[in-house]
Amino acid sequence: MKLMVIGRGGREHSLIQTLAKSSQAEKIYAVPGNAGMEEEAVRVPIEETDHEQLVAFAKENDIDLTIIGPENPLLDGLSDAFQSAGLKVFGPSKKAALIEGSKHFAKQIMQKYQIPTADYAAFTDAEKAKQYIQEKGAPIVVKADGLAAGKGVVVAETAEQAMEAAEDMLINGQFGSASKEIVVEEFLEGEEFSLMAFVNGSAVYPMVSAKDHKRAFEGDKGPNTGGMGAFAPVPDLPEGSYQTAVESILQPTADAMVKEGRPFTGILYAGLIQTDLGPKVIEFNARFGDPETQVVLPLLSNDLVQVFLDVLDGKNPELTWEKGFCAGVVVASNGYPGGYEKGRPLPVWKKQTQVFTVHAGTEKKEDSYISSGGRVLLSGAKAAELSQALDDVYDHLQVFDSNKDFFYRRDIGLSAISSRSRQS
Repeated sequence: MKLMVIGRGGREHSLIQTLAKSSQAEKIYAVPGNAGMEEEAVRVPIEETDHEQLVAFAKENDIDLTIIGPENPLLDGLSDAFQSAGLKVFGPSKKAALIEGSKHFAKQIMQKYQIPTADYAAFTDAEKAKQYIQEKGAPIVVKADGLAAGKGVVVAETAEQAMEAAEDMLINGQFGSASKEIVVEEFLEGEEFSLMAFVNGSAVYPMVSAKDHKRAFEGDKGPNTGGMGAFAPVPDLPEGSYQTAVESILQPTADAMVKEGRPFTGILYAGLIQTDLGPKVIEFNARFGDPETQVVLPLLSNDLVQVFLDVLDGKNPELTWEKGFCAGVVVASNGYPGGYEKGRPLPVWKKQTQVFTVHAGTEKKEDSYISSGGRVLLSGAKAAELSQALDDVYDHLQVFDSNKDFFYRRDIGLSAISSRSRQS
């Protein structure tokens, strides 16, 4: 089969690495891709926003299956464009992708179908939002309604911080059209985790749980990022929590989308928090998470090409998973998620059999890699124990320690390891 993966980040490289293992993958195109993908795929310089060119390329090159990675093309209706052209594509329609594109819409769905989530109110008026914040008090969470590259969420420790965030979003247009409306919701206490599932209508096939680390710096300090590292599965979830999340959140949400006339086909991602009352939804995404994908897919025993085909054909892919853990740590450009320099040379690292590298923001200059984004790459490893996987990753990342152009968090997964050692 000829396959096309649309996107340019770590999520898409992880997809390509996994697809390349399939005996059914004759040729893979990365559109537009990044430099690291060139080992497994042919890069094609078409922007993710250029629907006409993407459809034309798929037709001209007899692409058998296209997988859409990022959220923006999905919200722009790229999956619909492929379907209209009679092309096989994996990714939700524009109507279904709204579950990520509008936090208010997602909240309305959860409220209507009694899917557990935080109490909330939505606002387009800053003064009304501030009044609500004063009434509720802090801590409290302020979210831009639309897509903001993982950065449109402020967890405010004081009412003043929350009101400032509301003003930044609604009056100062901090996130452009994405913050014309905001959602203000109660702060939930508990352990966060992610749960992704392959979905076709009401058919839901969950993956293993994962945990992302959103804050830029150690100790969960600093601004929110797209994700600084992850591991899978989550070892310290209370017994039964995973099954409860599938039965009370993922399945009812898929069913709700069918009832709303927005049937979902693709990857439904639930960002969850384990509270005293059980798992609740923080957010939904309409695609593979990043960097969760980079630590979940390496544990998948199935042929990923066949999984996509089975799900699209309405068959149970009968997912099976390797035992043990996978962990990954992101190397980011200094200054990220704020301003940073591109074009910085990456140190040369030795390939190690137990460690894999997923490229996110790299290009090539002559024969060397240079940075082209905020999150540059992820170093990952699998092992029987989470602690061993992380040891392997951090040993590998020492090559970056003396380089002031890049940074990474040194505490990914540490809370889970200490919790696991306490339990044992």
